[in-house]
Amino acid sequence: MDQLALLFVLLLGAVVSVPLGDRFGLPSPVLMTLLGIVLAVLDFVPNVDIPPDLILPALLPPLLYAAVRRTSWRQFTANKRPIFLLAVALVFVTTAVVAAVAHSVVPGLPIAAAVALGALVAPPDPVAATAVAGQLGLPRRLVSILEGEGLFNDVTAIVLYHVAIAAAISGSFSLQGAALDFLLSAVVAVAVGLGLGWAANRLMDSLGDPTLQISLTLLVPYAAYVLAEELHGSGVLAVLTTALFLAEYANDADDVMTRLAGHTFWNIVDTLVTGVAFGLIGLELHNAIRTASGRWGELLGWAAAIVGVVVLVRLAWLLPATWLTKRLHAKRDLDEDIPTTWRETVVMWWAGMRGVASVALALAIPLEMENGEPFPNRDEMIFVAFGVIMATLVLQGLSLPWLVRKLGVQADTDREKEFEKTLAVRAAKAAKQRLRELEATEDLSDELTEQLLRRAFDIGYRISPDLGEDERREAHEQRARRIKLVRRIQGEMLSAARHEVLAARSEPGANPEVVDRVLRHLDVRSLK
Repeated sequence: MDQLALLFVLLLGAVVSVPLGDRFGLPSPVLMTLLGIVLAVLDFVPNVDIPPDLILPALLPPLLYAAVRRTSWRQFTANKRPIFLLAVALVFVTTAVVAAVAHSVVPGLPIAAAVALGALVAPPDPVAATAVAGQLGLPRRLVSILEGEGLFNDVTAIVLYHVAIAAAISGSFSLQGAALDFLLSAVVAVAVGLGLGWAANRLMDSLGDPTLQISLTLLVPYAAYVLAEELHGSGVLAVLTTALFLAEYANDADDVMTRLAGHTFWNIVDTLVTGVAFGLIGLELHNAIRTASGRWGELLGWAAAIVGVVVLVRLAWLLPATWLTKRLHAKRDLDEDIPTTWRETVVMWWAGMRGVASVALALAIPLEMENGEPFPNRDEMIFVAFGVIMATLVLQGLSLPWLVRKLGVQADTDREKEFEKTLAVRAAKAAKQRLRELEATEDLSDELTEQLLRRAFDIGYRISPDLGEDERREAHEQRARRIKLVRRIQGEMLSAARHEVLAARSEPGANPEVVDRVLRHLDVRSLK
């Protein structure tokens, strides 16, 4: 098997793991990691040959962009306090504690290298957290916090990692200089993200064609990451800023085709890139086995110690942080999502899985110092990092569905249905209001006005069938049955038309471009 065949296997696994995960109640990223582990122990599977410095730029931008599309800037600002406590403060605390323990248990590990190890294992993975939260039906408030933590903790961890690596290579460290680098990195990233988001938004307006607009959204996250890194900013934060800007300002309510096609496109990208990323994590077992040759007991002991630190520090931080947030929430009546019970806090604790960023940062540890000597304990650091990733991703990922069911932590479906009903009412009222405005300028008969009013009610009813009184609902259901019959017959007619047009494609002298254009018109008509 060569590298290309291996990539195809990972892509196929990414597609198959989604229905398998749904069937068995397991997160698809965890299944892909298990597939990577299985491939790693097979003799005919080659070692993955990807330059470490390309892993983050290649995989992280589209994954972050896809994750941000499912949230909003309003959600982040509403939850800034819990997100800050997890994505910034907890990353610092975890890095410090891991560094202290690693420096004491791993012989000869310099403190700067220990800090780098702490930084690369500190951030839970945003993709794994989002995938798990979505599949397990967790309450929206927990999903919001996990998404916010996962998206922003990489920013903190990567900056800490670069500062620590620079200190380890040069042998010098300045706290003031590190703080300044951290601040400048954030400022540059935000500036790049806002500027690129504004430019991309204007360019999308001028492009017009949905295919070109969606193609641009694939290029934008990569451009944000690369440009910010070139200017010594945080590429991750630049991607997040750009994505949030576009999610807020690049949505045209009437651009239906772009929205539908974009949703489908990014679901495909998210599925494939996520699968490849977590498959590569499992394939890194090759490196771990090579490093541990003849030293399994010693290295497993170090890895177990760091795993214990990572898991326990998260729990020890979450308990008081959740209590403090609850107190502030109750005292100031803040509009933010917080865990409301100890069960939700436990689920948040156990959902702290490491992933893509940790692997990429571990593999990106330099081979040599400035003086040409080998980087101290590089192989040991990579093994420990891999142990933390496997323990948190596989063990926690496989047991999290059971824990969620055992604790009974589920989304409040009644509240979601009530909100859906509220939106349906607002949609129907907006349609009726627009009809009243058009009555003043259009010559509408009473019969046509009544018909359009019923259609305005139908807009809300199709969103939430609980709308309206029983008598009106029954009348609507009768109309709905008639409409369903008409649409079924119309669908059969359109199907016959499509078959006839498609058959013409293979006839002598037929122009396939014209056939495809007519077929697209029929396809669009079928959506109405």
